[in-house]
Amino acid sequence: MSRGALDVAGADPKVYRVWVEDWEVSLQGREHRLKAGKEDMGINLALVPIKSAVIHGENGVSQKAMGEGYASHYYSLTRMKARGKLYWQGRSYEVDGMAWMDHEFGSNQLREYQVGWDWFSVQLDNQIELMLYIIRHKDGKPDPASSGTLVYPDGSFEHLPLASFQVEILGSWHSKKSGTIYPSGWRLKVAGKELELKLTPTIQDQELTTKKSTLVNYWEGGVRVLGRLEGKDVRGRGYVELTGYDARFRPDI
Repeated sequence: MSRGALDVAGADPKVYRVWVEDWEVSLQGREHRLKAGKEDMGINLALVPIKSAVIHGENGVSQKAMGEGYASHYYSLTRMKARGKLYWQGRSYEVDGMAWMDHEFGSNQLREYQVGWDWFSVQLDNQIELMLYIIRHKDGKPDPASSGTLVYPDGSFEHLPLASFQVEILGSWHSKKSGTIYPSGWRLKVAGKELELKLTPTIQDQELTTKKSTLVNYWEGGVRVLGRLEGKDVRGRGYVELTGYDARFRPDI
């Protein structure tokens, strides 16, 4: 909807800068700068990585299904110090916290027997991070290519194949906007790591409806995290993305 003509939208091929109207992300030194919106609702944030980039998958490839080409290159900056301003209804608020940045790029969409995915990211207060994704088949079973990554305090990381973790759904939420029923609340277990976490949405209604763009409804939002790691209590925060519960992604998206 926003074209490159007249610089309404674009990406600079020489530097890290991408923009769509008044939304922009750029790199200034080590700072990732995020600007979006205006004084009635907007952000102006600076994010600085605390850890080096984590490369997901095996040998730099994150497989999504059986077959050549059904994969992506996928890396994350799993812990970034965030500071800046939040604008709401004409007022500005100083904010700070921790951020997570994902960058994934690949060659193809889901296979014909896949309907969507459940994606989890967790930042624990002990400086450990966890990313898991489960790609769902039409019959509800997880694709064998589903996997994850465990990131340690020193920035080292470990690939997690599907057999090494479990995701248990604890409840559901019914959207009044779209009529969709989403999972709501999860228990994550990583075998061999003595890691068990309970994820609870900060609020249940974090559904995104995109009637003016992709026409895809999905749930994406923040969660609180409590659990145990090697016999000790842990807590933190996380983010969950759920797709394909309203309708399967169109092949042209």
